[in-house]
Amino acid sequence: MLKKKKIPHTYVIVFYIIILAAVMTWVLPGGEYTKKTVERDGKEIQRMEFEYKDSKPQTWHVFSALFKGFERQSGIIVFILMIGGAFWIMNSSKAIDVGILSFLNFTRKLERNKFIRKLGVDNILIALIMLMFSIFGAVFGMSEETIAFIIIVVPLAINMGYDSITGVGMCFVAAGLGFAGAVLNPFTIGIAQGLADLPLFSGFEYRMFCWVIINIVGITYVLRWAHKVKKHPEKSYVYNEDEYWRKRGSSETEQIKYHTPKSAWITYFFILAALLVFCVFEPMTTMSIGNNQATLPMIPLGTAIYALFGVISLRRSAHFYVLTLLGVTIIFLIIGVMGYSWYIMEIATLFFAMGIFAGIAMNNNPDNITKLFLDGTKDIMGAAMIVGLAGGIIVILEDGQVIDTILYKLSQSMGNFGNVASVSIMYVIQTVINVVIPSGSAKAALTMPIMAPFSDLINIPRQATVMAFQFGDGFTNMITPTSGVLIGVLGVAKIPYEKWVKWIAPLMIILIILGFLLLIPTVTMDLSGFGLHEHLK
Repeated sequence: MLKKKKIPHTYVIVFYIIILAAVMTWVLPGGEYTKKTVERDGKEIQRMEFEYKDSKPQTWHVFSALFKGFERQSGIIVFILMIGGAFWIMNSSKAIDVGILSFLNFTRKLERNKFIRKLGVDNILIALIMLMFSIFGAVFGMSEETIAFIIIVVPLAINMGYDSITGVGMCFVAAGLGFAGAVLNPFTIGIAQGLADLPLFSGFEYRMFCWVIINIVGITYVLRWAHKVKKHPEKSYVYNEDEYWRKRGSSETEQIKYHTPKSAWITYFFILAALLVFCVFEPMTTMSIGNNQATLPMIPLGTAIYALFGVISLRRSAHFYVLTLLGVTIIFLIIGVMGYSWYIMEIATLFFAMGIFAGIAMNNNPDNITKLFLDGTKDIMGAAMIVGLAGGIIVILEDGQVIDTILYKLSQSMGNFGNVASVSIMYVIQTVINVVIPSGSAKAALTMPIMAPFSDLINIPRQATVMAFQFGDGFTNMITPTSGVLIGVLGVAKIPYEKWVKWIAPLMIILIILGFLLLIPTVTMDLSGFGLHEHLK
C-alpha cells in the first residue's frame, strides 16, 4: 500500500525555492536595467533599458540568505511581531467574545418588529453576523481568531435550525470574504503595497467596491444553503456529524465575569488627556482619499467618539471598554494613514499602544502584560520568520544579478498578451502559490518584489498587481488543506474536510471567476489609485 505523500513545511518549500534561485544564478545570464535618457518629440525622457552582464553564481550564500532576508525585511518583520503581540493582549481579555455575544443578543430583539420578522429575522441575523466578521477580515485580517468563535456561532446556527456548515459560513467564510476583499488589512494590503512602493491603502475606493460585490456573492451563497437546510435538515452534508451539536444543546462558552477595575478608568482619563493635547496641536487634518482631499477636524472628532463611548462602555464593563479601544484605534489608523501618511512604524506603534492600554484596563500587572505580549509574538513568529526567509530568495537573485534577467524574459514572453491576459496570469500564479504557501505575508514578500517591477515593464499599474495578489491570496484560503486555520476551524466544528470541499467548491469557482472579472477594470479603466506611475508619487 502506497504511503500518502506529506506536503512539505512552508519553510522547507521556501528553502527549496532559495536553492532553485541559486541554481538559476548558474544557468541564467546576468543582466541589469539602467535608466537611459532619450529624446522623443523634442523632449528628453527617461526609460529603463535592459543590458546583459556577467552573473555572480551563488553557492554558500543560500545559508546566509536568511540573515540578509531578515535585514531586507526587518521593518515588516517587526511590524508583524508588534501587532501580533498587541492583539494577543487584547484577545486575552475576552473582549471580542463579549462583543460577539452582545451583538447576537441585540439582533435577536429584531424579532419584535413585525416588518423585519416578515423579511426573515434569521436571514438578517446571518447577514449581519457575516458582515461583522467580514469587516474584521477586511480591516485587520481576522483569520486565526475565527477558531475561537466557532464554538459560539456553530451552536447558534444549530439552535436556529441550521447546520454546522452554516455556522462556519457565518464566521470563517465571512472573515475569508473580508480578507480577500481587504481594504485596510495591514497584514496583506499594507505589506504588499509597501513592497510595491505604493501609498499605503491607496486605491481604497475600488477595493471598497470589490469588498461589497464579494460579500453580496458570499452572503447570498450561505443564505441559499441555510434556507435549503432549514427546509430539509436531512439534506445537509453534515446531518449525521451535527448530532454532536444537537445533543450538546446550548453552547458551553466560558462564563465571563463583567467588571470595571479602577485601572480601566485611569487608562480612560490618561488617554483622553493625551488626545486633548493632540487636539490643541492638530485641530484640523487634511484627509486624502485617492485623489480627493478634505480638511476636517478629524482628531477632535475621534477624541469626542472616544470620550463618549469610553464612558458608556466603562459603565458596563472593562470588556466593552477594550472594544471601544479597538474601534478608536481603527478610527485613528484611518486618520493617520489618510491624513498623515502613516506607514508600518506608526501603525505598529498605534496597535502596540492599544495592546498595552487594553492590558492595563483589564487590571493586568506589567509582568502579565509582558507575558501576554511575548505569547502573541511567539504565536505569530512563524509568519515573521517566513517573511525573512522569503526575503532571502530575492537576495539570492539580486546578488546573483539575474533578477532583472528574469523580469526581462517575463516581459518578453508576456508582453504581447495584452493587459487583461497579463494581470489574469498574475492572478493565476498567486492563486497557485497560495495552495502551498497560505501565508499572505510570506507570499507578499516572495512575489511582490518581482511582480511590481515586472508590471512596470508591461505597462500594468502596480496597484493592479497588488489586487491580483490580494484575490489570489484570499479566496483559496477557504479550501486549501495546507491552511492551518481552515483545518482548525473544521476540527472544532466537527466537519470532515471532504464534505467541506463538496460544499465550498462551487463558491470557490464563483469567487475565482469573480476575481478575474474584478481585475479587468484595474487595467482598462482610469480608477483612483490605479495609475501607471502611482508608485512614483
